[in-house]
Amino acid sequence: MKILLIEDDKAQSQQLAEALEAAGHKVSCADDGVAGLKSAKSNTHDVLVIDRMLPKMDGLEIIAALRANGQTTPILILSALGEVDDRVKGLRSGGDDYLVKPVAIEELLARLEILARRASANAGETRIVIGDLVIDLLARKVTRGGKIIGLQGREFRLLEYLARNRGQTVTRAMLLEAVWDYMFDPQTNVIDVHISRLRSKIDKGFDVQLLKTIRGAGYVLDET
Repeated sequence: MKILLIEDDKAQSQQLAEALEAAGHKVSCADDGVAGLKSAKSNTHDVLVIDRMLPKMDGLEIIAALRANGQTTPILILSALGEVDDRVKGLRSGGDDYLVKPVAIEELLARLEILARRASANAGETRIVIGDLVIDLLARKVTRGGKIIGLQGREFRLLEYLARNRGQTVTRAMLLEAVWDYMFDPQTNVIDVHISRLRSKIDKGFDVQLLKTIRGAGYVLDET
């Protein structure tokens, strides 16, 4: 994998870069937000690792700028902020995963491999259409009936997973594994909150309700 590491702690950056390179990956480094954004925009990487607290430009600002520019490269956020609210904010900004410091190298490697694998598996399909709902995977743009629907990063990922499994019942366990990488306790209501928010965005005002709850089983996205 080609990895861009944006981390201002030079000792930690060197440690992580050496570990990733020892595992066979190619690593580029940036030590402030402005330099990191420039590198992310001007070079091709398989995955980005971005520290949340950076000089010159905050990590979440970098992510927002990249997503607004149509950048779909998977992003893993590193942060010393480990509260649920902090993680949710990072994921909603457009991050694909969130890892709290101090970082265990083995876990970092595993999460990066998952992100890269998922991106590779999705590379062949660029558009999903379900009825009048159109999901542009490259532009990360969603429309229904021609109307643009604004989604946060995690909402888009949730919709994409449901769409790829259209017509099938998707369980909470499946969503935790595929969309949240088991980042939350299975008993948390984070899935319910995101499903409710997603449903209000893609179904409200339309005669056909695409996102359905199967009581005691999970959720289905389909036009029937």
